[in-house]
Amino acid sequence: MRYAKTAVFVSLILTACPRNRGSNDEPLTQQEAELALEEASAASEAEALMSANVEISTNFTIGNAVRDAADELGRFIQTQLPCAEVTLEDSTLMVEYGVNAGPCEYRGQKFSGSSSVTVERNSEERVIVHHEWNDLSNGNVKLNGSADVTWDFAAKERHVVHHSEWTDIPSGRVGVGEGDRVQRALSGGIAEGIGVEGSRSWKGAGGTWDLAIEGVEMRWADPVPQSGRYTLVTPDDKTLSLSFERVDADTITVTITGSRKRSFSFDVSKP
Repeated sequence: MRYAKTAVFVSLILTACPRNRGSNDEPLTQQEAELALEEASAASEAEALMSANVEISTNFTIGNAVRDAADELGRFIQTQLPCAEVTLEDSTLMVEYGVNAGPCEYRGQKFSGSSSVTVERNSEERVIVHHEWNDLSNGNVKLNGSADVTWDFAAKERHVVHHSEWTDIPSGRVGVGEGDRVQRALSGGIAEGIGVEGSRSWKGAGGTWDLAIEGVEMRWADPVPQSGRYTLVTPDDKTLSLSFERVDADTITVTITGSRKRSFSFDVSKP
């Protein structure tokens, strides 16, 4: 686990009611809280990697033909990631990271593996881009899958629908699932990070996890969000609330609350 535990729990009152597996009436245990944090942290890391890769793929002139937009994007990627070998076919870019010498980092994410980007629509009102990832990694998480990203310039937001498999490299934890989110730049601009609303779900070794994302703010370099709330439904059908609060530049407190308001707090720092 990549966090420092402070394990403070509120409400130590336990009752003698029968305990049925999967009941939201059961008090949250520290083990369950730690497992939920591990799952949410791995999912957040995959989200950050995915979003950084999406972000680099938006730098082309709006309104150009899709092939011209893809060609322009390829030149931009090579200026930002000299390590990458970029191949253009019609309106699709194939990008392989680490082939050439030079930096391979963007938005705090150091890329390896490969990806492809297809510009499907490029109008003044809307841009649609299809992404695919093959063992895309930042060293902490590995990502395989695809996403369709629709940019709404009037609303200043993008809609991301994905299906992917991610692997948390240090722990070997794997998740397979999908998501549907709306992302916006933070108040400090897209270079700082993104705000996210929506949902994700994935199936891991222990079953299926469902995540609702509310008012979440994510900086590119952080392992978990710096603010907002997750509502996480565990494979045992327990509903947990995860809130995030920044402590300092490197540390975020995650508070996990279950039934009967029993809570555990963890300080999470960048590894």
